[in-house]
Amino acid sequence: MSHYWFASAPLFSHTDWGGYLKTAQALQASGHRVTWVSGEALRAPLASTGIGFEPVAQTGWLWPPPPVPDVTTMPPQEAVLLRYRRALDTWMTESLVADAVRELLALAERIGPPDALVTDPFLTAAALAAEKLGVPLAVCGWVAQRELNEDSLFPIQRALAGESQARISRLLETFDLRGENFAGGATPSVLSPHLHISYFSANWYLADAANLLDHTLFVGGMPTPPQGDPPGWLADIPPETPLAFVTLGTTFTGDYGFYAWAAQAAARAGLLPIVAVGWNPIPPEEKQKLVAALPKGARLVNFAPLDHVLPRCQLMIHHGGMGTTHAAVVHGVMQIVVPHAADQRGNAVRVAQAKVGFNLTAIDVRRGGLLQGAQALLSDPWVAENARAVAAEFAALGGPRAAADALMRLV
Repeated sequence: MSHYWFASAPLFSHTDWGGYLKTAQALQASGHRVTWVSGEALRAPLASTGIGFEPVAQTGWLWPPPPVPDVTTMPPQEAVLLRYRRALDTWMTESLVADAVRELLALAERIGPPDALVTDPFLTAAALAAEKLGVPLAVCGWVAQRELNEDSLFPIQRALAGESQARISRLLETFDLRGENFAGGATPSVLSPHLHISYFSANWYLADAANLLDHTLFVGGMPTPPQGDPPGWLADIPPETPLAFVTLGTTFTGDYGFYAWAAQAAARAGLLPIVAVGWNPIPPEEKQKLVAALPKGARLVNFAPLDHVLPRCQLMIHHGGMGTTHAAVVHGVMQIVVPHAADQRGNAVRVAQAKVGFNLTAIDVRRGGLLQGAQALLSDPWVAENARAVAAEFAALGGPRAAADALMRLV
């Protein structure tokens, strides 16, 4: 029996990535010992999963994120730069990462090191700790890519590249490491030399094929059957009512104008919008303005159980987070993606390349692109058929069970 650590930021969304937590459960069902390592905030959500849990005082993930100014009043270029810098600080604030590495090393002293350390794609501390402990690292939810050069970057990414490199260099020096679990090049990122598991398909990344490394395993995924009864607000909506789901995930939730624009577009296209704003506190005056800006009948919630909601949806309008995008794909739901930062640009591009939806910019949104996009998707049955075909392709790849098998081979 091997012992696997699964490390993540202390957010339930970071147990997803399309199948991360499900992979841990499949591995444990095969007779292996699995320990989830994260902040105390995940203890309660993980209690019902059957996975062992070890809390650490620091994971290296900056949470909650710093307050965000009203980006709707900023020039688009300035707003995008703010989002990218905020994303960098979230996953690589040096002092927090260093403390998190020390926490992981102390845990290894206390319970013994793992046979392999499995991590979410943005947990810098896990990549450093795995090298310090001398155990293989596996990354779940992200492909392994060749190093990027500066010419291939967006201008805003280029502006932050030097700062990213400097932060990684200082962390490696602090722990006397070579950086074997990081990509070099212009934009340092977590890169295992052993195994990356993607819960998408090779076809989903077809346009990126030349940059992918051979140790990426594509396992796709499939919907989880809904557990328990649907929430009351959902059960009260007549089953024949066509729905749209609007969300910005868990981190980029401060863009209140996006929720209103997306909900209005969905309603004008003939759908009832479900708007999920996450659990970040909303100032009362902002919430009042948001409620007033939503169309009649729209449901405003903090959280929506996707396995209950998405089978009833015709459209999802969102930010392009990995788990959110994956959920729409495996449920065969058409998408409109407005990326905010980090990996979301790539996810949005792939949604469009796969012909399951549109990739819009903030400028497109201000020019009425959400309504135009919603009306175009809903008027073309071919896109809906293609979305269902892509969902079937993902399901055929094996999902978390195939991922668990790969982790057993790694050890």
